[in-house]
Amino acid sequence: MIVHLRRTLCELLSILSSLADATTLKASTKENIVNIRAIAINPENPAQFIEIQPEKPTPGEYDLLVEVKAVSVNPVDTKVHKGAQKNGLQQPRILGWDASGVVREVGSSVTNFKAGDEVYYAGDLTRPGSNSTHQLVDARITGHKPTSLEWAAAAAIPLTALTAWEGLFERLHLDQAGADKTLLIVGGAGGVGSLAIPLAKLRSKVKVIATASRPDSVKWCQERGADLVIDYKDMPGELEKHGLKQVDYIFCLNDTDGHWNTMAQLIAPQGHICTIVENEHPLSMDQLKLKSAALHFELMYTRSMFKTPDMAQQGEILDAVATLLDEGKLQGTLSETLHGLSVDTLTQAHGKVLEGHMRGKVVIAY
Repeated sequence: MIVHLRRTLCELLSILSSLADATTLKASTKENIVNIRAIAINPENPAQFIEIQPEKPTPGEYDLLVEVKAVSVNPVDTKVHKGAQKNGLQQPRILGWDASGVVREVGSSVTNFKAGDEVYYAGDLTRPGSNSTHQLVDARITGHKPTSLEWAAAAAIPLTALTAWEGLFERLHLDQAGADKTLLIVGGAGGVGSLAIPLAKLRSKVKVIATASRPDSVKWCQERGADLVIDYKDMPGELEKHGLKQVDYIFCLNDTDGHWNTMAQLIAPQGHICTIVENEHPLSMDQLKLKSAALHFELMYTRSMFKTPDMAQQGEILDAVATLLDEGKLQGTLSETLHGLSVDTLTQAHGKVLEGHMRGKVVIAY
């Protein structure tokens, strides 16, 4: 039995980019905000970024106009950029889906934020991104910034926190699992894994196993609470050393295709696999069918993309994460900060993400 995603996420994101490109940035006279700057993909040469000066956007009914203070760069940024290089653009495309900043204006139906509030959010793929001095974001997917974190550290949190939380507790329902269950996190030292490990420890009873290969990555996972860290190059052999032949839950954070056969082998009967990475090739479902195991996909943009009735849940999750951070129960994941919104800093940040060896997150502080 075979399942295959007909479009890769890159292609989907490229399609969505056209929707964002069509969004008109309208002038407004409510605030004396001038000289808005943004770094965007150059439509004449999509491999490069250019600086542009958009007009001031006007908040919609549920919008916040945010003065951005810092933005984190994620794999999704590089995927959209790759899609633009492949398919082209009609006009500049502003990337960026992880930010912290100050609310300057609010829409007519916004009740939980006011001008001057400090916020953090992951944004919406169908709208212009946060690589800009000012941005519109829906208040329902926005959280109050953790008071204990500086701008850069706060900007490193939203996308990965939402992905980890939704994957663990809304797809795998890990909070309902007993202490006899095991969770394998494939890619424990990356941005999502760095939060998935402690969140699983804080909000479930399961034994948390993370994969890492380099000594610094192993230490990183251990410091975040992993009960066991194994080398991803031989997961069955590594688990067997600890008396384990299977696991009850798998959270796959990189290379679904490359790890698929191993995950299908390791998942326990009636177990659950959740992946955040699209597959490029057909995945055999034979082992999952025999085991009555489940496969889940997690994309944290689903709620904002489809305007689901529960999209405000993301704002609530971010507020809950902020509380955990401020109480010292959760650590930030910032590993490197670049300074100044420019073509050069954004190009550097993309390069670091594309290397594929990041521990935690890279952030640009304005």
